[in-house]
Parts: sequence; C-alpha cells; structure tokens
Amino acid sequence: MHLFDGWKFLAGLGIFLFGMLTMEESIKLLAGRSFKAMIRRYTGTRTKGLITGIVSTAILQSSSAVSLMVLAFVGAGLMTLVNAIAVIMGAMVGTTLTAWIVAVFGFKFKIDAFALPLIGIGGIGWVILSGTGRYVNIGKICAAFGFLFLGLDFMKTSVEVLASCLDLSSLPDLGLWGFVLAGIALTAIMQSSSATVAVVLTSLFSGIIDFGQAAAMVIGANVGTTVTLLLGSIGGIPAKKQTAAGSLVFKTGTALVALPALPLMFWVIRNVFGLADNAVMGIAAFHTLFNVVGVIIFLPAISLLARYLERIFPEKRVMLSRYILNTTPEVPEAAISALRKEVLNQLFFSIRYIADRYRLRLKLNPEPYGQPEKALTYAELSQLHAEIFAFYARVQTQEMDEQEAVQLEPVIRSSRSIMNATRNFYELLDEIQDMGREDNLFIVSAYRDFNDRLEQLSTVVEKMTQQTEDEEMADFLGRFFESVEDADKRFIQSCSNSVARGIILDHEVTRLLMTNRLFTQSSRMLILSMQALTRRHGHDD
Repeated sequence: MHLFDGWKFLAGLGIFLFGMLTMEESIKLLAGRSFKAMIRRYTGTRTKGLITGIVSTAILQSSSAVSLMVLAFVGAGLMTLVNAIAVIMGAMVGTTLTAWIVAVFGFKFKIDAFALPLIGIGGIGWVILSGTGRYVNIGKICAAFGFLFLGLDFMKTSVEVLASCLDLSSLPDLGLWGFVLAGIALTAIMQSSSATVAVVLTSLFSGIIDFGQAAAMVIGANVGTTVTLLLGSIGGIPAKKQTAAGSLVFKTGTALVALPALPLMFWVIRNVFGLADNAVMGIAAFHTLFNVVGVIIFLPAISLLARYLERIFPEKRVMLSRYILNTTPEVPEAAISALRKEVLNQLFFSIRYIADRYRLRLKLNPEPYGQPEKALTYAELSQLHAEIFAFYARVQTQEMDEQEAVQLEPVIRSSRSIMNATRNFYELLDEIQDMGREDNLFIVSAYRDFNDRLEQLSTVVEKMTQQTEDEEMADFLGRFFESVEDADKRFIQSCSNSVARGIILDHEVTRLLMTNRLFTQSSRMLILSMQALTRRHGHDD
C-alpha cells in the first residue's frame, strides 16, 4: 500500500509558486514600465479600467501585482476610486487565465514532454544571457513555465497516490462553506489564488474532492486575494483603505451571489459549455463564469459603492496652503503678495517631492515652508495647486488696477508650470530608472546624467527659496537656464555620435531623445517659473 508523499506535494507546491513568481517578475522586467504606464494611462473610465485590469493581469499572471499597482496609483492621486475598483474587477477576470492554462496543459499531456525541455532551454538561456540586461528574462520565463508545470506534476502524482488509498466516506462533511473557508485560508497563506486553483484542480482530477467542493474552494480563493490588498492598505491614506475595502466588498459580494447560484452555473457549464464529462475544464470555466457574473452585477454600482466607502473612510481635508489661507482676496495688493509666497511654497514642496522620488541626496531647509518632517505626497501637491488656483479665481473677481493684473498672471502661470513639471518628472521616473538597469554603458551614463541634472536643478530651487536679492537671483537663474540648454545640446550630440558609431540602436536613441525632451521641457518650466516669481518680488515686502 502506497502512502501519501507529503514532502513531494510540498516540493511540487514550492516549485509551482517559484515558477509563478519568477514568471511574474520576469514579465514585468521584460516589459519595463509599459504595464505601469498602461494601468495608469488607460483607466480614464470604468470600462477602460475593467479592460486594462483583464489584459494586464492575463499577461502578468498575477492579480495581486496589478492590484498593488492600483493601490499605489490611488495613493498618489493618479487614479480615482471608481476606476481603481474597475481595474480590480478586471484583474479578477484576467487571473482566471491561469486556471485555463493548468486545465488545458496540466492534465491532458505528459508534463515531462514539455516541462523538462522548457526548464533545460530556459535554464541554459538564463545563464548564457545573464549579462544581457532584459533579454535574460526570456530564459527566465521559459524556465518559469517549466517549473510551473513540473510543480503541478509533483502535486498531481502525490495526490493520486493519496486518492488510491483514501476512503472518502470517512472524511467529515465540511459543507460548501467549509471549502470556501479552506480556499480563503490557502490563498491567504500562499498569497496566490493561482496556486490555490492549481491545488484544487489537482485534488479534483485525483478524486479527493468533487466538482461542487472544488467550485467552493475556487470561490474562496477569489476572496482570499483581498488579504494582500488589505495588508497593503494598513497605515495608508484613506484612499488606499477605500480601494482595499472596495475589493473586499466586490469579491465577497460575488461569492455570496455565486454560492446560491451554483446549481444554475453547474447547469450552464454542463449543458451550454458541454463540459459535463471534463470536471477540470469545467472548474476553469466556472472560475471565469462567476467572475464575469460578478462584474456584470457590480460594475454599474461602482459609483454608489465608492460614495459609501468615502463616507466610511473619509479624507481628512486639511488646507495645505499657508500664506493665502487667511488672506482676503478683497485687497489685491496683499492677495498677490500672499499668492506669490504660496507658489514659492508650492515650488519648495514640489522639488522636495521630486528629490525624494529620485532619492537625491539633498539637504533642503524646510523651516520657512512648513513642518520639517512633513513631505507632501503627489495628491497633496495637487490639492495645494487647486487651493492656489481657487484663491487666484477669487482675486480675479475683485477690482484691481492694470499694474496689479499684470503681476497676477505670471504668478498663476508659474503655479501651473510647477505642477506640470512635477507630473512630468513623476512619469519619467520609471523610464529613467529602467535606464540604470540596462547593460549598455551609454544608456547607464544617460541615467547618471539625468540624475545629475536633476540634482543641480533641485539645488537651484533650494537657493531660490532662500533669502536672495532679486537682481542677483535673476542673473543666477539666467546663467542656469543657459546651462540647461547646453546640457540639452550635449545630450543630443552624444546620442547622435553614439548611434552613428553603433553604440546604441535606432529604437534606443528615440527613447533617450524623447526622455531628454520631456526632461528639458520640465526643467525650463521650473526655471521660467522661478524667474517669474523673482521679478518684481521686492515690491511685495
């Protein structure tokens, strides 16, 4: 009589999880910033968010990774709560692709026939391409697929032995809710619903559990994925808590809808999909079906859910402005002076935010501009800009002479330019950091060049926010503007020389030039803003 080999099962589970994690990380590195860019840019509506969630998760093979990205974007104020929940809904549909892959390839073919070649070819490529930057990830992905199916084979064979000597009638009847809880627990422990589904399919194929019990565990696996988001939101801002709670409501609500509807769904799978004789494929179909049903039910109610969550986890709206807060717009001369100081305040905190994001070694003195320990988030910088513009709009409604009107416009343009430049530097971060991970020495030197130029710009902003004579500062800013233009020309010339000598490829030079263009434009905007704020500054004190 054969006994269940627990170590073989655990080894299989470990190999499967290793394969999933390696594949996820390799795909993200191979694609660079494109996945983050897609999630950030193509989520303008709930429908776009849903589609983006489906596509990105189907490719990344990790709903947790996509959901955590969403959490970060919500925390940064770059994505609304409604669209974030839509992306998470899409991610739950996209992650069902894993069940289809396992069901189609894991139980219909001899796994050794393709798992071992994938591991062999991928492992050799992993080593040979180890010095080629991103291309090594191609070998990693091949090996990861091989490990994924090898781990599945280990689990399958060990469970088959258990099934051959197990008396199912002796097992306690846990009921469907017991299996739902088991699915939740497994996913919470392994931090992967894909791994839980693989275990469920293996147990179903071997006869350890029946179709209904497998379906209940898959439902539990869906709910279990919320643990990662809930952990990620602990101690976070209210927006993060709202997103995590929204995910919990959606997934729990979908489970509560799916459980009573199991008989109907089973009928659809047997009679509509024609999978009555293929339980493993039936579970893959069920996994997709009940997630799609959940989306259909909850997608129209996202706005209502978002408003409810915003009441439960309210944003503590604290006014971030310091100079315009208690200044009346009815006295234009005082209002313009306060507005200029407030935009200087915005400039300081914006460059401090950029320096923190790029991990620049700066010693900014925050004493004149707020609490030393308080660095503003992107969302708070957006709020500060909104407060400045709202104050400007109120000042505009007042009667003022021509000279005051002339002074007002450059100040508000400076505020808009500072916010625009901050957003550009935020979006350039991933692209510039990717350059630092390249194997091409020229691209790595470009990465260092961008960071050096940004550090110089940050130092100039620090000097600007200190007490300096207008004329001296104007000359200093003029010279620095010329140095920015010179750096731009040098960079373009070095790219031209390098592509002519074959040091970089055509598509690489386009990437470098576009990054440099946006970087230089943003630097210009900040310098021109500082020049506008310096002009006529002495008349306000």
